[in-house]
Amino acid sequence: MTAHRLSELLRLEPYQAYSYSYPHKSAYRPITQPPLLADAWASEPRDALFLYLHVPFCSYRCGFCNLFAMARPAPAQVEAYLAQMEKQLRVTADALGEHRFVRFALGGGTPTYLDAPQLQRLFDFVQRHANIDLHSIPAGIEVSPETVDAAKMKICRDAGIDRVSMGIQSFSDAEVRSLVRPQQRAVVEEAIAQIRAAGIPTLNLDLIYGIAGQTVASFLTSIDSALAFQPEELYLYPLYVRPHTGLDRIGAKEGGKRSFVIHPESVDNRLALYEAGRERLLAAGYEQVSMRMFRAANAPDSGGPAYCCQSDGMVGIGCGARSYTSGLHYSSEYGVSRRSVAEILAHYLERNEASFARIDYGVRLDEDERRRRFVIQSLLAQPGLDLAQYRERFGTECFDDLPQLDELFEQGLATREDALVALNDTGLARADTIGPWLISAGVAERMRDYQLD
Repeated sequence: MTAHRLSELLRLEPYQAYSYSYPHKSAYRPITQPPLLADAWASEPRDALFLYLHVPFCSYRCGFCNLFAMARPAPAQVEAYLAQMEKQLRVTADALGEHRFVRFALGGGTPTYLDAPQLQRLFDFVQRHANIDLHSIPAGIEVSPETVDAAKMKICRDAGIDRVSMGIQSFSDAEVRSLVRPQQRAVVEEAIAQIRAAGIPTLNLDLIYGIAGQTVASFLTSIDSALAFQPEELYLYPLYVRPHTGLDRIGAKEGGKRSFVIHPESVDNRLALYEAGRERLLAAGYEQVSMRMFRAANAPDSGGPAYCCQSDGMVGIGCGARSYTSGLHYSSEYGVSRRSVAEILAHYLERNEASFARIDYGVRLDEDERRRRFVIQSLLAQPGLDLAQYRERFGTECFDDLPQLDELFEQGLATREDALVALNDTGLARADTIGPWLISAGVAERMRDYQLD
């Protein structure tokens, strides 16, 4: 998208793509002459790493979900997966050598799809193999309402989990049905009660806007319902209908084109919904951290050792988990459809220890890609892009390397105060245009050429 001027892209709807990581996994490819894991990490700082474990199982597959996840797996498959994760973690920790993890997250899928003994087993092997103290660092887990109970939450809290993120998406039964999500409000309320009873300090709730039939009034009603539980964080996600998801299949059956909304005759009102939701949360005392994230004024400080996503490494364990060093991002293969997820998962379960010691799928980042990643990761969240940090890291001037950034000021989307460039309110609302605009031509081509299944 870098071939386009920002002014041209701003004429389109503001929801082009979510730049939650760069490069996207659709830019990954098989690596010829796979390097040893130990060699890839040998020259990297390893004293402030992020450990992410991916559990790709769910009770059901929501209509909008394009994550690497499988609904209702066979019990034996879940047991085999846990054993394989432990094997991978053991091999990875050995390859890292001396290391320290300062952030931890357990995502999916739905990690609490695991039963209580399985969840305890997972925390036990993390402590057994990794240099990590979950009680002294920020540690989070993703849950869905129907998988929460008192026993699981106690296990999480006793292990050191201090943040639970739960996808609600909407408190409207009709809107939840439109998302192909079998969820009952009573189950949601009970899950929140169990999370609070466990004493977990930070509760995050996710809501979606842009659902078929959703209005500003109904969206604000969902936000007010969420605010009644006083969550420390709220995320507002615009709905994207992506290929091979349930909503995409529904749209195809109804004769519609793949788009961001379910029905061809629907009006895309996501920007109006976002602006109304943002105003409601700011009025309630929440601080906006990014286009999606809002934090309560009394939310606890995450604390723990310093970690910077722009410069510190990520170690992903599990099928679908992403890892990155400064110059190499890697993972298992990427798929969305149930068939492709099943094939990739089967391959993961067949891997031996020697295969976990090598990196065979990913993307290498040259200096230009590293610079772009730093800019995208910094600019799309508050406080913004620190030009002095950029200069210190890369030895060059950011606006010399990426002169297109001047367009942010020309279009009234950003401000500059000393060395800090920050998106203003208008810029934050268009983060899903600005992020894709900063993608390199090479990465954009790899993403276009990827055959998603």
